[in-house]
Amino acid sequence: MRIAVLSGGVGGARFVQGLVDATAPEDVAVVGNVGDDVEVLGLHVSPDLDSILYALARANDEERGWGRAGESWRALETVASLGGEAWFRLGDLDLGLHLVRTQALRAGEPLSRVTMRLAEAFRVATALLPATDDRLRTFIGTSAGEFPFQEWFVARGHRDEVDGLRFDGAESASPAPGVLDAVAAADLLLLAPSNPYVSIAPILAVTSIRDALASRRVPCVAVSPLIGGRAVKGPADRMLARLAGGTSPRHVARCYEGLVDAIVLDEADAHDLDGLGGVRPIVTRTLMVDESARRRLAEAALGAVPA
Repeated sequence: MRIAVLSGGVGGARFVQGLVDATAPEDVAVVGNVGDDVEVLGLHVSPDLDSILYALARANDEERGWGRAGESWRALETVASLGGEAWFRLGDLDLGLHLVRTQALRAGEPLSRVTMRLAEAFRVATALLPATDDRLRTFIGTSAGEFPFQEWFVARGHRDEVDGLRFDGAESASPAPGVLDAVAAADLLLLAPSNPYVSIAPILAVTSIRDALASRRVPCVAVSPLIGGRAVKGPADRMLARLAGGTSPRHVARCYEGLVDAIVLDEADAHDLDGLGGVRPIVTRTLMVDESARRRLAEAALGAVPA
């Protein structure tokens, strides 16, 4: 069975890890969010693509939840001691990847091709595709002003309540090579348990990707990032409460109105299934505490297609 999954954030990376454990890795294509991309110390950083890459390569830091396992911080310590920009945490191992990516991009290589080469170097069999090779950036509107995503999320600790989002460049962005082909070839489409607003929405802001999901002929299943109406990590619950009016399964499903046929949700939310309309609930335990839990969640989503 061929699968295309839209993913971003730590939860999305962990879900993809479980997905390739539950099925053939080469049958999975991951479309990653690039709205979080940022330039730090002159380097092009793609946090969501890197989180997915490290998870697929089993090189991710399980305890911290992001970045490389066995990381060190000597370069950043030097940057800080010299009065440089040190608010965005870049480890020594991570820096090596960003150096290679930045050099390739400056030489004119598109992000999708660089990402493919990096995946090959990490011996990842799963296709990892940026949503677009074009510049697309998420901006967060708050009462304190509008901020680029990473400034709001990292530098300001996402403490500002969100009044709106803007995806700069989305109106002219085209899908990266292979994205629409992966969606068209899939027997199942999945939306990872990522923040609907800042991880999945930037992907769907690329009009032809959204249109491809809207015109799908195979099931599309969203996995809720909430448990008992709360986010495991990050501001997804606060954003849903403020922007969607609540944190129930129906509020998550409405973020993907017309795009999904089923939603995987936690047992803690099974009591509140009103308002789902034609979206079918799939109830399971969704907390991804370890490898077996990640695989169990993936298998629940895969169960939307009969064997």
